[in-house]
Amino acid sequence: MSESKTGMSIDVGKNRRATKYSRREMLLRVLWIPGQLLFQLTPRTAFAARAALLRIFGAKVGRHVHVYRTARIYIPFNLEIGDEASIGEWALVYSLGPVKIGARATISHQSHLCAGTHDYRDPAMPLERSSITIGSDAWVCADAFVGPGVRVGEGAVVGARGVAVSDVPDQAVVVGNPARTVAERASQ
Repeated sequence: MSESKTGMSIDVGKNRRATKYSRREMLLRVLWIPGQLLFQLTPRTAFAARAALLRIFGAKVGRHVHVYRTARIYIPFNLEIGDEASIGEWALVYSLGPVKIGARATISHQSHLCAGTHDYRDPAMPLERSSITIGSDAWVCADAFVGPGVRVGEGAVVGARGVAVSDVPDQAVVVGNPARTVAERASQ
């Protein structure tokens, strides 16, 4: 452990020695390495094949789900995707903790769902694996970021490049960094 100029010291060694995953989780993560390669090599329109591959690695995947081949699913066994939902090109689902994407929800290209962080208050910076919930009929627009522990409500929209670090109410349209409500979608 070393002291910084600010007086806060980080115990890098303790962080590196900490057990962050169970043996089963580590095994599944190692097996996912070639699985992810196969996932990325599938043809662009092979949505059913990618859904099947995600299921093999423990994801709960609904019917008629579209996950594009360039999407990066970090830990499939922490992922649940509802019927007719989609994850776009180059999206990152950093599923250290559980990530639930509701039916008909859209995660647009280059979006980032980040279900993990570190406790900055502890010098060992322990890993925190928080959940993310994206409600049914919600839309996380291009380049948007949804942080750990955040719930995006049903029918809500996180605008392009928006940064949602707190819950987004049902039907709300949020934009900016940090995201703020600018409109409400009409209920159907």
